[in-house]
Amino acid sequence: MTVRMEHDLIGEREIPSDVYYGVQSLRAKDNFNITGITLSQFPTFITSLAKVKKSVALANYELGLLKEKKKNAITEACDEIIAGKLHDQFIVDMIQGGAGTSINMNANEVIANRALEILGHKKGEYKYLHPNNDVNMSQSTNDSYPTAFRIALYEKIYELIEAMRVLRKSFLIKSEEFSDVIKMGRTQLQDAVPMTLGQEFHTYVTTIDEDIKILMNAQQLVREMNLGATAIGTGINSHPEYACLVEEKLQEVTGRPFITAKDLVEATQDTGAYVQISGVLKRVATKISKICNDLRLLSSGPRTGFNEINLPAMQPGSSIMPGKVNPVIPEVVNQVAFQVIGADVTITLASEGGQLQLNVFEPVMAFNLFNSINMMKNAFETLASKCVDGITANKERCEELVLNSIGLVTALNPTIGYENSTSVAKEALESGRSVYDIVLERKLLSKEELDELIKPENMIKPRLVCK
Repeated sequence: MTVRMEHDLIGEREIPSDVYYGVQSLRAKDNFNITGITLSQFPTFITSLAKVKKSVALANYELGLLKEKKKNAITEACDEIIAGKLHDQFIVDMIQGGAGTSINMNANEVIANRALEILGHKKGEYKYLHPNNDVNMSQSTNDSYPTAFRIALYEKIYELIEAMRVLRKSFLIKSEEFSDVIKMGRTQLQDAVPMTLGQEFHTYVTTIDEDIKILMNAQQLVREMNLGATAIGTGINSHPEYACLVEEKLQEVTGRPFITAKDLVEATQDTGAYVQISGVLKRVATKISKICNDLRLLSSGPRTGFNEINLPAMQPGSSIMPGKVNPVIPEVVNQVAFQVIGADVTITLASEGGQLQLNVFEPVMAFNLFNSINMMKNAFETLASKCVDGITANKERCEELVLNSIGLVTALNPTIGYENSTSVAKEALESGRSVYDIVLERKLLSKEELDELIKPENMIKPRLVCK
């Protein structure tokens, strides 16, 4: 293997000649063997870094700070990265010390070395185009890293919303399919009043609708960037017109309505947007986990549980119990929710740990937010395609539970009165007989009147009883 020599503040290192990263990336690889999960596994973050660097190069050129040939080479290298090339060269662990400096330098070095090739030079010949002097011009890690983080987060939220819409559609189809399946509603795991299985499934549609709206509102928080802040927000080492111009270039490159914060000093130290987005993700995860709990409970059995619905059989459920099939898809979604809820604690503590003009813990926030979104996206799509789409209703079982339920008496209460209803319910509970038979035996209603009252369409909506 041939090598090239590169140096930094610490000293010289041998770098394999064929790689695009440089000495600072290699040091970070050696220093931060923490998760084993590198930047290369987060392509949206990589392309966001390239978009930042391209926007900056365009602004610096327009301000007369960067020569045209360097601008062209840098932007071409960035375009290649945005198109998906060279992602394997982003070798730094996602969790690292240094407030993201290693990730920023990994991007600077890859872009610089590819730009050098475009200019006809060898990798590492930084006298012609330098990672810090040229690619990182007018920037600090403290504004370029957070800006890329926010761009990536903005895009990842769109991906999650799309997956949520897929699951919403699956539940909507089932709510319509089950609209005529009468069943018993339950509160505190006790019989309550009748409803339809379609109504039950439509609540899941509404839940997802609400969460999409809240997530879209939270997404707007990361539109505000601190690009132009440089080190702490004062804009040191940048042109007076740079911050306004780079905002314009960033909008052009990303096609998104990103804006520059009014107070760059505050924006550089503030990570509240990440806490709020994480909180919304926790909310979404909590509610989808509750839905999965419902699916597991409604499908329990098949002989000794509710057995009102059937989940698709995905795999054998036991190594010792023949014939057992488990609700493995809702179970895995539950576990994703637990992970997201735990990640929210990490993000909250990381935000709280910021000091003075910078929060150095954005890497662990980025790692957890991206992981949470990726897992939730996969979980929603999996739940839709491998579970909800294949759910079937046990209509006869649902109707049987309604007719034999003590809760049926609630539907009769407006007609026969509370005292009679209580007495009927007590006798049904003690004797094991049905409410239907006891009401007829006591001649509280005629068969025709009773049958009319317990028609499904009369038990699942408000009605006025005239005396």
